[in-house]
Amino acid sequence: MTIGVADKAPDFSAPTDSGGTASLKALKGRKVVLYFYPRDDTPSCTIEACRYTDALPAFLKAGAEIIGMSKDSIARHDKLKAKYELPFTLIADGKRRAVRSR
Repeated sequence: MTIGVADKAPDFSAPTDSGGTASLKALKGRKVVLYFYPRDDTPSCTIEACRYTDALPAFLKAGAEIIGMSKDSIARHDKLKAKYELPFTLIADGKRRAVRSR
């Protein structure tokens, strides 16, 4: 599936590292940077997560929050967050409903 700039993203529902559930519907009306990455604790994905952490004050000043999503489990997300002190939510899309690998 390809989503264009003006297209609406399809809704999803998936568990988060905080024991909750995230859905696109619940994020409606909020400023959110939702970034997708392939796997926890790999070199490029870790750099990306740390750069989002470094840039968090600017995003918060703009009224936006950051959320990362990958197919990894909540347990892997928890380890990544603890290891790098990531201050934002990570969503586990193990069934790849939002993260579509082709």
